[in-house]
Amino acid sequence: MTIESNKLKKTDSQARPSKAALGLEGRASESAAHELPKRKSLPHHPTVSRPNQSTLIFLTVCTKDRRNLLAQNDVHDIILNSWQNADAWCVGRYVLMPNHLHLFCAPATNPVTSLRQWVFRWRAAVTRNWPRPSQKPIWQKDFFDRQLRRGQGYSEKWAYVRDNPIRAGLVEAPEDWPFQGELNRLTWHDSIE
Repeated sequence: MTIESNKLKKTDSQARPSKAALGLEGRASESAAHELPKRKSLPHHPTVSRPNQSTLIFLTVCTKDRRNLLAQNDVHDIILNSWQNADAWCVGRYVLMPNHLHLFCAPATNPVTSLRQWVFRWRAAVTRNWPRPSQKPIWQKDFFDRQLRRGQGYSEKWAYVRDNPIRAGLVEAPEDWPFQGELNRLTWHDSIE
């Protein structure tokens, strides 16, 4: 198909006319050239406190380039120590995988310290105490977090986390994986309606 006025030849449904062919000028021409912005970081929604309901966050933190650095005894000890020292949030159940970790946490202070601030604090402490400096930087720039909304979600997420080493072929039973535990008992309480 030929468009006489702009002399464009359309060869398939994907072809797009140029800005000149469309007759766009100035700002319209500039905005047509821009693609949608790429997300530079993950969204971290503020922690929501609900009356008579637990505030629990499911958190995943990955190593930079998904390198297998975490499932080691000395690293496990360093991470546990950093969580205990960064005490604005309580860590409950957790599992360290070779290249990422999962944990459940709950605010330990009122007002609640920003989750992002707390994660950056304990990750910085782990990095400072890292036993093999040539492996730095340790962490991926960002992390994944999700506030749990119901008790069933907590149970389901824990079942997923607990079985992660089995799915990865590292052990045959969850209790055989040495890089897991529970620092604080975090329980779910639903609001009474």
